[in-house]
Amino acid sequence: MRTKHMMLSALGAGAAYLLRNKQARQKLMSQFQNFTNGSKSKQDTQTP
Repeated sequence: MRTKHMMLSALGAGAAYLLRNKQARQKLMSQFQNFTNGSKSKQDTQTP
């Protein structure tokens, strides 16, 4: 229970930080887009 509470607190703090900091939010979104684009290209090359 305590671990779950700590994880939820950390998640809430991270969300609050991203809501207030536009640069951090944009950086995170660009990293996520690069990750998803990279995984798509890897799947395309693995398909016979």
